[in-house]
This record gives sequence, C-alpha cells and structure tokens, in this order.
Amino acid sequence: MSERPGYDDLREYVAQVEKLGALRKIDAADPYLEVGAVTELAAGTADCPALLFDNFKGFAPGFRIFTNATTNVQRASLALGIDPNLRPLEALKAWMQRRGTLKPLDPVSVTRAAFLENSDRGEAVDLGRFPVPHWHRKDGGPYIGSGSLVVMRDPETGWVNASIYRAQVHARNRVTIQFDHMGRHGAIIARKYWSKGRACPVAVVNGEDPALFISGFEYLPEGASEYSFAGGIKQRPVEVCDGPITGLPLPARAEIILEGMLLPFDDQSLPEGPFGEFTGYYANDARPAPVMDVTGVHYRNDPILLGSPPMKPPRFHFGLPFRAASIWSNLEMAGVTDVVGAWQHVSQLMTVIALRQRYDGHAKRAALIAAANSYMGRLVVVVDEDVDPSNLADVMWAITTRSEPSESVDIVRDAWSSALDPRIPPDMKQRGVTSHSKMIINACVPFAWKSQFPHASALSPEELAATEQKWGRCLRPE
Repeated sequence: MSERPGYDDLREYVAQVEKLGALRKIDAADPYLEVGAVTELAAGTADCPALLFDNFKGFAPGFRIFTNATTNVQRASLALGIDPNLRPLEALKAWMQRRGTLKPLDPVSVTRAAFLENSDRGEAVDLGRFPVPHWHRKDGGPYIGSGSLVVMRDPETGWVNASIYRAQVHARNRVTIQFDHMGRHGAIIARKYWSKGRACPVAVVNGEDPALFISGFEYLPEGASEYSFAGGIKQRPVEVCDGPITGLPLPARAEIILEGMLLPFDDQSLPEGPFGEFTGYYANDARPAPVMDVTGVHYRNDPILLGSPPMKPPRFHFGLPFRAASIWSNLEMAGVTDVVGAWQHVSQLMTVIALRQRYDGHAKRAALIAAANSYMGRLVVVVDEDVDPSNLADVMWAITTRSEPSESVDIVRDAWSSALDPRIPPDMKQRGVTSHSKMIINACVPFAWKSQFPHASALSPEELAATEQKWGRCLRPE
C-alpha cells in the first residue's frame, strides 16, 4: 500500500520519525569524530535509530544535525510514502511498482523561502560557525556535504541538475565539490562554463527533505529534473525560490544553503579527501577538486544539517536497496518471467535474485542480466522462490545447500565497477582501469532433477506471512 508522504520538509519528517519511536536525541557531542562515531554505532544496532544531535561541544546553541535518516526499511518506506509496517521485500516491490508509474511533478516557484530567515553574505560568511562534522578519523577534513544536493544550471539548455556530491570545508568561505568522475552531470555542466573562462554558479543544499535526498541519488537521465522526481514521490510539487546570489531555483524549505561560484578547475583547486567510502575503505588519497567560493550562506532558525556519511557495510544510506528495484524491473523488461524478488546486501555490493524456475537456464539468464546492471557488485546470487532474498541468512542457507562450487559458479570478467573499488590495484587505477570480475552463484535447486531434490522443512513464505499476521503481535514487546 502506498500513500502520499506526510512531510513538506526535513523537520516535519523528523517529527514523523519521532512519532514512530525511531528517533534518539543526542546532546553535547563533538562534531570532530563523535557525531560520526555515534552515527555509525547506532546504524549497527538492531533497531538502527535515527539521530538528532544538538548543543555541540564548542559551538553556540541553535544548530542541529540529523543522521541515519533512511537507513532502515521502516524509515525508507516512510520517506517514500509506503506503509512502514511492510516486510522488506514487500516494501521494495511496492516501490518498484510505484517507481514504474511515477508521474514527475514540476516544481512551483514561490517568492518567500524559509531558508532566507537568516542570510550571511560577503565578509559575514563563516562556515566555521556551523558544527560541520569530521566524520571518519582519516578524512581530509570536515564535510558539510555528505547528504547534500549540489544545484547547477546548464548554460546551453537551462536544465537544472540537483544531484548528491560531497562537499568538504576548507576555509570560512571555501569548499570543494567532488564529482567522483568527470562523466557526472555536475562535472559536465561545470566544464561548459569553464571552457568559456567563466566560473559556474552553484548552490549546496544542506537539509533537504527525504524525497529530494532520494532523488539526488537516483541515476536520472540528462535533462531530467530531480525536483520533478521528488514531486512525483511526494505527489505534490516541490516549492522552489530563486537564490538571491545565483538565481538558481532552490528548495524553499531547505535548512542551510551555500551559494557561490565554482571556480575554473585549471585556475584553482584544493586537495580533497581522503574520505571514508560506502565500501568501508578510503578508496583514494587526497586529490585535486574544484573550489567553490561561497559568497552567501542562508539558513533557517535552528537549522538542521542532514548528514549521511558513508559507513562500513552493511550500513548504508537507504534501508531499501533502490537499485535492486531497478534490476528487478530490468529483468522483467528483458522478458525474464517469474522473478519473485530482488535485493542487494553489503551496501549494494551483492545482488540476489529470487525466481520460480520454469526452464533449464532460467537462473543463469537472470544472473547475467543482474550482473550487467550491478554497479561495483562482485557477487550475484540466484535463489529459488522459497528463499527470501532480503534475508542474508536465508540466502547463505541456499548457497550452502543447493550450490555445488565446481558446477554452480561462473566468472564474468571486465565488468562494471568504479575508481572507488578498493580491490583494483593503484597502478591499474592510474592507467584508467575501473572494471573488475563478477562471480555468479547459482544457488537454485538443480533444474534437471528438481522434482527429486529433498523438500525443505521450513514454512513457505506464504505460510510464514499468514502465521505472522495471526500471531505476530504476540511476539512483539508490549
């Protein structure tokens, strides 16, 4: 069941999370390492609560940080307007179906914006006033942008891009923006300005609502609007207001916004990073990154910085693996029938497909398509329909009882990875290598003698769901 998300901004979402009993409030933490450490500790616990930090050590009161916003299934569902009580696979299926029919809604312009309640410009700009976290011990510095939208406008088409890129604070009015690689939409737009000897107008939006946060991570095609996609999620348009310095359309109810110019990379850069990545490693040493000259900072009263630092798997930004839903859709579009589920574990580095085998080669066909669409993932596992792909213990049971290593494993070479991959040797990265191999494990019952395979003793997924519906309340704490 899907419904319209009941929030218009980040603080309304925080209130909804608190109403669910999933919020913990933390007082007097130090932005230097403690905020990141408590965030990681909480993300690794069974209930994985969201955190609202306040009253920071060494900083004036009135600034807050919200972390673990969507790191479990319940809160990811809440952000998407999906019933937060659904089981993980049911929630992902509900999102996949809604994602396939989602109707983008164009943003609407307003003249008054909450982010302009306070505005510092020119010499008054001082990012040191904000408790910007130094998330991991070996990070190159504090990062105000770990879950922030970077907004830019294409000078040729007028298209506004609002994607997630990280932003490191270097001085009171200087941050770097890291695009990861020059094929990113933001990097392409910036180069169009730089090629003409111009700086690129840019805004960094910190403290956007969860629909915008999710949209910023989506792989939308060139020309598509993250604002419109977020409007589709919320089923009402995002309100935007022109930034007073850049003229860029900015989310009117965002918490903290930096405006300024991204200076031509050939003229000026600063060493950015290292930064702890979602793989659980520091993938690169410090590298030159373009510099943003921050000429204005706008913020609401008692602003909330949305923090979403990458952490060691299985901790991840989202409790629902959105890209698994895309792979599931890809399989169906390719004509692979009877897929009953898809999931990604280890921060999307392991993809699992569950299907009802109809013919010999069915599982391998699904696996090859999933492997082709698994970004950075080295493992692709296919299981039968009685295995819950969202339950790693269930998946490992299938691997250890239904696969035969000498027969059930295939290797695909030169497949899709990234420069963030810690297993690619440094010398190969320097030569531009960003590919790796992927292992496919067929953990399905062998199709040729499926009828003779021993029957499983456990409840079927349907029996388990029926039992939970009738008796589950008796098992939950009072």
